[in-house]
Amino acid sequence: MEACYPTMKPKALESSLFLEENPKADPKTVASIILGGGAGTRLYPLTSRRAKPAVPIGGCYRLIDVPMSNCINSGIRKIFILTQYNSFSLNRHLARTYNFGNGMNFGDGFVEVLAATQTPGDTGKRWFQGTADAVRQFIWVFEDAKHKNIEHIVILSGDHLYRMDYMDFVQKHIDTNADITVSCVPMDDSPILFHVMQPSPDYGLMKIDETGQIIQFAEKPKGRSESDGRSNFPQVDTSVLGLPHDEATKFPYIASMGVYVFRANVLLDLLKSKYPSSNDFGSEIIPSAVKDHNVQAYLFSDYWEDIGTIKSFFDANLALTEQHLKFDLNDPKTPFYTSPRFLPPTKVEKCRIVDAIISHGCFLRECSVQHSIVGVRSRLDYGVELKDTMMMGADYYQTESEIASLLAEGKVPIGVGRNTKISNCIIDKNAKIGKDVIIANKDGVEEAERPDEGFYIRSGIVVLLKNTTIKDGTII
Repeated sequence: MEACYPTMKPKALESSLFLEENPKADPKTVASIILGGGAGTRLYPLTSRRAKPAVPIGGCYRLIDVPMSNCINSGIRKIFILTQYNSFSLNRHLARTYNFGNGMNFGDGFVEVLAATQTPGDTGKRWFQGTADAVRQFIWVFEDAKHKNIEHIVILSGDHLYRMDYMDFVQKHIDTNADITVSCVPMDDSPILFHVMQPSPDYGLMKIDETGQIIQFAEKPKGRSESDGRSNFPQVDTSVLGLPHDEATKFPYIASMGVYVFRANVLLDLLKSKYPSSNDFGSEIIPSAVKDHNVQAYLFSDYWEDIGTIKSFFDANLALTEQHLKFDLNDPKTPFYTSPRFLPPTKVEKCRIVDAIISHGCFLRECSVQHSIVGVRSRLDYGVELKDTMMMGADYYQTESEIASLLAEGKVPIGVGRNTKISNCIIDKNAKIGKDVIIANKDGVEEAERPDEGFYIRSGIVVLLKNTTIKDGTII
């Protein structure tokens, strides 16, 4: 879900929160913990065989590449990644991309994957019960003597799309002498924040005092009043955090991004001693900590998207193809990293391509691609029309002789067959789509589950399953 906040950084915000004259905190004293997330039910069926951070995005990336790249570009080289559900492909991607011998060079830093496991003792016999519990179960790692110089720990989510300098975040944390700092975005009182038909908003909301200290934190509080339709949560003066008065009037709420920085000793004390039975940062640890700790708000004013649902994931991907970008993956100063695949250039033969991203190693023959993403190793045959579609691509190639043999046997090869028309669709990896297929959801079905037929429909978007086969002439 896209946050409703100013896309440009206000001058007042720059002067108050990004003080260039202040020396930056030392990245060597900062570690990050990236949470691999739960079962990813809101992104199902994309998470049926992979962890949420392993879901492909933007043609050649995975969601985990966003916080990983932000850490690298921020100078943070001590990175822990906590995984649990369907973590095989995520672990494989991390090993291929972010290791010392084969991937990025981190110098004296490290990337450690901490996979959920069972250990002796009562607490070790259960899986992660929440974000805080996931960190608590590996507290012995952070207490290890080799990590004694870590003073601040940044907690990150694996399913957001944004570009952020975490060291600016840490600097604000240090400048305000905070125990905890919560990164937040300004928001208005729109249906995006407070759904009229739903009991709660999609974000944790905060109330701050005149110094920017958080005095109330509510994770997904009740939304609108039934009597007048207004928010039940108090508005705040966001000019305290640097927004100009006119912008502060438009955006009277601040919502948590689920991105935090803790003093390391405070984090360990909260998890071990003060709240040993609290399992979640947003709904338990932070709301309790504001009562007796200095918990500060850090205003983030650039693009940020929580892409934890099929609808938000789909919209965020297609937005990357537009001419007037809200978010650009191609920033040479702060690039996004991913696994080096060593693929050949894409081959395009007499195609019509409008507002699209075509990834590496694709073969496109006399087809039309409009407002769509075509993932790595994709094959689009003659007469194919792709519109408003996110195609993830393939994990491997089939040779021309293999494709010819499959077609001769009446089987369907990987890719999209001749004269197939697809719109408003997410095509997971290795999908085999035959010729003369139409995928358009012309009946406007909002929700459907047809796993035996190889697809689901979520929020009106057709989602083709990984490795599925759609036979010639099928109409969805």
